[in-house]
Amino acid sequence: MKLHRIETGNFMLDGGAMFGVVPKALWERTNPSDAKNRIKMAARSLLIEDGNRLILVDTGMGNKQSDKFYGHYALWGDHTLDRSLQNAGFHRDDITDVFLTHLHFDHCGGAIQYNAHGTLEPAFKNAHFWSHQNHWDWALNPNPREKASFLSENILPIHESGQIELLTGTERQLEKTALGFDILLMDGHTEKQMLPMIQYQGKTIVFAADLIPTIGHLPIPYVMGYDTRPLLTLEEKASFLDRAVKEDFLLFLEHDAENELITLEQTPKGVRCKESFLFDDYFQS
Repeated sequence: MKLHRIETGNFMLDGGAMFGVVPKALWERTNPSDAKNRIKMAARSLLIEDGNRLILVDTGMGNKQSDKFYGHYALWGDHTLDRSLQNAGFHRDDITDVFLTHLHFDHCGGAIQYNAHGTLEPAFKNAHFWSHQNHWDWALNPNPREKASFLSENILPIHESGQIELLTGTERQLEKTALGFDILLMDGHTEKQMLPMIQYQGKTIVFAADLIPTIGHLPIPYVMGYDTRPLLTLEEKASFLDRAVKEDFLLFLEHDAENELITLEQTPKGVRCKESFLFDDYFQS
């Protein structure tokens, strides 16, 4: 097995929305904002090269939306999904599986593209797309709070293509899936968010997705305003971080523009970052 960090593109989001009820004077210590109160965000995917399978975890927001849409998110930097895949030695047609932690547009938008005829189609023509049945149903019938994050143009073409694979059951039932890694299920941010837990070079790497989007979200009360069940997120974070310290997990941060891979330690103030690494540097050292 070999893992590759895939940068799909950077954007900006409102810092208040990203930290909910936490005052700006506190969250800005780790996530400084611009004049419009926006903080820098990454859309960092993970590519798993395992035998004859090439599994991409999340796809970023893609490039098919309107300029007005992207204007809300102040895209910055020069990362693209295709360029990152090329740097890793691959093309999107090489991808055998696309694992979607959840179906919010910044995690799955890159899964669908317009073709030469102006119709929507999967951007990975040879891949199976993986979601959880409960989350899929949730996304197709969105609540008013999440409706703006579940875009039909990102979801329905996957179903229409016949390339969708829906997982069912609890974490215990999802152990050692056909994809070769365990899955942690989290329901605070959205119904059945799936976090891959990958064994690699003697370490356990957890793709933290939106349970812990940035290093600034490690304190238990620092919960996104986007979470549908914030009190449940508190419980899930506390349990997960306690386990992460005890079992020495590495956290792969999807949305932190500066910190890619972190270790954790228990401190008098709770679980905090012990060390931060560039992904490639850590596994080449």
